[in-house]
Amino acid sequence: MNISDYVRIIRRRGWIVVLAIILTSASAFVFSKMQTPLYRSVQKIAIQPARNDFGLTQTLVDLLNSYQSWMSTYTLAQQVIDALSLDMTPDQLVAVAKVSVDRNNNILEVDVDLTNGQVADSIAAEYTALFVRWRTQQNQPLQLADRINAAPLDTPRNGRIRPTTGPNVAAGALLGLILGSTIVFVVETLGANVVRRTADVERVLQLPVLSAIPAVPDYSNRNAVQ
Repeated sequence: MNISDYVRIIRRRGWIVVLAIILTSASAFVFSKMQTPLYRSVQKIAIQPARNDFGLTQTLVDLLNSYQSWMSTYTLAQQVIDALSLDMTPDQLVAVAKVSVDRNNNILEVDVDLTNGQVADSIAAEYTALFVRWRTQQNQPLQLADRINAAPLDTPRNGRIRPTTGPNVAAGALLGLILGSTIVFVVETLGANVVRRTADVERVLQLPVLSAIPAVPDYSNRNAVQ
């Protein structure tokens, strides 16, 4: 197929692609607007050894997993619920509050996903406060040089993570482009050997059409009227 063939297809079938893009984009937009907004609050906690010692630093890396597990317990979740008077169960809170570990920077990250961003900030802050308090208690019997300190980095900040209308609409448009192009390809493939017009004859035979037999008029209805 040459460029003229593609131009011909676009002129004849381009509306199918455009219609598919409009429909899928509109569907993605409506779907996004129907979603309940969800916010994520992020709080980072720096875990710092009291001295720059390889042994203590290596111990800290090994302890990060245990700190993560401690912060993911139902016991701690209940303490957060009691402190903030939340209308939630520990199961529900653990499901929306996740703790991850950044071993390269010795950081614990608390992520809380809720439909209320301010409540999510409060939960993240309370998790952090309880952990820092617990680390302070654990450090009490230790010498200053052997302590592992925890300090929050900034305050919790929430941001909307759902819906993402722009990316959803873009993805819908791309899907419409693929779907519409597929439909056009199938239709053109099925009709590739069907000759309907003079242009089709010239395209298939690569020869000019010199003349054509006109359609025979139907006189049956005219005779019936007379």
